[in-house]
Amino acid sequence: MTNHFACPEAAWLLLLPFVIYFLLPAVKKSYGEALKVPFLADIQQIKTLSGRGLILKPQVISFLRLTVLVLVWCCLVLALCRPQWVGKPIPVKNEGRDILLVVDISNSMSEEDFEYKKRMYSRLTAVKNVVNDFIDKRAADRMGLVLFGTRAYLQTPLTYDKQSLKEMLWAAEAGMAGNSTSIGDAVGVALKSLAESAGKLENKVIILLTDGENNDGSLSLPEAISLAKEEGVKIYTIGAGSDKEVFFGGLFSIPVDKGLDEKSLKALAKETKGNYFRAKDVNSLMQIYDKIDKLEPRTADGRYVQEVKELYPYPAGAALVLLLLLFLLSRKVK
Repeated sequence: MTNHFACPEAAWLLLLPFVIYFLLPAVKKSYGEALKVPFLADIQQIKTLSGRGLILKPQVISFLRLTVLVLVWCCLVLALCRPQWVGKPIPVKNEGRDILLVVDISNSMSEEDFEYKKRMYSRLTAVKNVVNDFIDKRAADRMGLVLFGTRAYLQTPLTYDKQSLKEMLWAAEAGMAGNSTSIGDAVGVALKSLAESAGKLENKVIILLTDGENNDGSLSLPEAISLAKEEGVKIYTIGAGSDKEVFFGGLFSIPVDKGLDEKSLKALAKETKGNYFRAKDVNSLMQIYDKIDKLEPRTADGRYVQEVKELYPYPAGAALVLLLLLFLLSRKVK
């Protein structure tokens, strides 16, 4: 904690009265027509005894007035210098990031193969719960939501309204965007949203989660990678699906992550300077979003804010009190 002046150059005004005194001629007083009252001392003694006046020598009165005026001027100049109290440096969050959450809602996301505390949950339900917590951590970021299946669409534009974002995520249902998976189109929609958003932030990130492969849509993954590199957007990819087999009708079994194209997801992340992660259950999914949260830090190194309190009202108030004192002193000595 320190004290300093915001406008120290105003201190030069302390010299102004001296400049005026030396530059302007003094006013000569005339005593030629003064009325001589030989019994003035008796009158002043009567005023003193009656309690209606104060007897002070003229030299003392002049000295008091001059002293008060000097103090008033010093207080006013001190107020103009704007003294300030500055608090301790407090680390501040960075300017934030634009983050697009891109979530697969194809039919396969309804598979209940994500285990948590000995209970099985669908992939989409697990994603909703984990991403919900991730959103709460990113208070300084603008976030949006892209959902995709056969088609991809912007469900929530970039916003600081995290409650609305979470509500739109919870409203998503597996299969509502079709049965196939258009990863390239989803990335394209996310890139378009980031490019067109107002008040764009410097750091732009896409977090894409899918349990399939790019088997539909008009934009190929190589084209999506090229666009992302041009826009300087980092993409984190998450492949979702357990290694366990799911039995259908008791007759057949197939791996539920059969359609997961990890090779393409790894390439998408690597080419855009992101990372690829594999989520096999709820715990691993939580760890992945925690890692992404750390990889995209919420606090900028070396940036601080300090509380500043203006102190000029104190000398200004002191000047007002001294002027009042001067007024009262003038009334007493009359």
